[in-house]
Amino acid sequence: MIGVSVNGFGTIGKRVADAVAAQPDMSVVGVSKRSPNHEARSAVEAGHDLYAADADRLTEFGARGIPVAGTVGDMLSASDVVVDATPAGVGETYRDRYAEHDIDVVYQGGEDESVAPESFCARANYERSFGAEATRVVSCNTTGLARAVAPLDETYGVSSVEATLIRRGGDPTQTDRGPINDIVPDPVEVPSHHAPDLRTVMPDIDVTTTGVTVPATLMHLHSVTVSLDADPDASEVRERFAAEPRLQLITTASGCEGCADIQEYARDTGRPRGDVWENCIWADAIHVSDGRLTFFQAIHQQADVVPENVDAVRALAGTADAGESRARTDETLGVGM
Repeated sequence: MIGVSVNGFGTIGKRVADAVAAQPDMSVVGVSKRSPNHEARSAVEAGHDLYAADADRLTEFGARGIPVAGTVGDMLSASDVVVDATPAGVGETYRDRYAEHDIDVVYQGGEDESVAPESFCARANYERSFGAEATRVVSCNTTGLARAVAPLDETYGVSSVEATLIRRGGDPTQTDRGPINDIVPDPVEVPSHHAPDLRTVMPDIDVTTTGVTVPATLMHLHSVTVSLDADPDASEVRERFAAEPRLQLITTASGCEGCADIQEYARDTGRPRGDVWENCIWADAIHVSDGRLTFFQAIHQQADVVPENVDAVRALAGTADAGESRARTDETLGVGM
């Protein structure tokens, strides 16, 4: 049984903690919070042992009637692997502390790639993190690109990838994010940071990405063009995508015309928090001409990296190979809409 702690119980951390708790070969040692807010209370109500980020915050938790089991240091001492789900840039500040506790670490894509020896996507390069001391799960957008490109490269060969990432302005709870009434090149420079990030897990891919931020909170939408070394027809590509559990083909005939429909379906079918762990690819839009493939995919920024974090834990612990880990994670979470 792999003892896993989650440092940071926010958007990603609370989802990872629930996913870890669902695994037959893992247990949640504890989760941490800096502030005694509603998320801290929900962690306790969910049955997780809660730890305070700093010793001087213990009295604040007590004053709010939120029980804590100790501090982050206590949590790390009892764990085999820590998933760092702290805000972007904060994980780096914990690196020495993790080393002091001799604990394996899964970082998130908000950290610089130098934070760990490898970056990680379970579909693209699981083996490179097997038995390592640390890895970094790439961002939600990069995870989405890698999941789709990896099977295409294996089956047909990929000459190049061009992707426009139409990105949500903020998560539903990020009331300080924007834009409110604008469409913003973000960044203005080409390529966006997603291209070099994809190359951290697929170093041989020729990729160019551009980013646009829009006033929405639901999901990201990718418009992707892939130049293949072969010239399959669209039906073959659909079959190839359909064989991948974390790629979900959807159709407009089913009523899923946009990201709002996808999330509504996830909520209607009982997904926790309405989470969509899969890339949602519109089957109708898959088009191939002279080896040039185009498609749209929707990426739920709050959820698609959750299965990857679970697989990253197994990779560091060295307890399962890539196929076994992905299958176990998918089965326990219910991946496949």
